[in-house]
Amino acid sequence: MSKLKTRRSADKRYRKTKNGKFIFKRPYKSHILEKKSPKQRRHMSTMGVAAKGDSKSIAIMLPY
Repeated sequence: MSKLKTRRSADKRYRKTKNGKFIFKRPYKSHILEKKSPKQRRHMSTMGVAAKGDSKSIAIMLPY
């Protein structure tokens, strides 16, 4: 049987933790920050944790 392919787009966005959860960098932090409050910008600086329902899909996209 051939090897499973990794979805490169998912590979660039998500990282698996030791506990099996997937973390990601929050979006909308790269530009047009002038309109956003300091609280919003601070929140976007933290890593996000993918929801349980999404984790199953991400795990399929990242087999290795």
